[in-house]
Amino acid sequence: QVQLVESGGGSVQAGESLRLSCVGSGFTFVNYCVGWFRQAPGKEREAVVLADPRDGSSRYADSVKGRFTISKDSTKNTLYLQMDSLKSEDTAWYFCAASGFFQCPGHGLGSPSLFSFWGQGTQVTVSS
Repeated sequence: QVQLVESGGGSVQAGESLRLSCVGSGFTFVNYCVGWFRQAPGKEREAVVLADPRDGSSRYADSVKGRFTISKDSTKNTLYLQMDSLKSEDTAWYFCAASGFFQCPGHGLGSPSLFSFWGQGTQVTVSS
């Protein structure tokens, strides 16, 4: 049974940092296309970053490029999202997600519908 559990969210001031964690069980992050998504109130869920195991590359949304970094710790089967220089528009629920694909489809960020497994989410609030 696949289970993803996020943690690390909280309330911060603009310009500060947070690191989100996602611990996986029944699933190995390094083998599959995985990513972080977010959903702000009244908005659709959107991809923040995908990690492609095919070549180790990452695909970032333009809105977070240069500020957010995805990483994995295979020994802990944990996915991280380091978020720096946070802005008020980063306020959202953040979710880690895992697909059943050994590579991320296409070349873009893809649709949330491509991901089969989701965590419960962790809330991030950034005050300006």
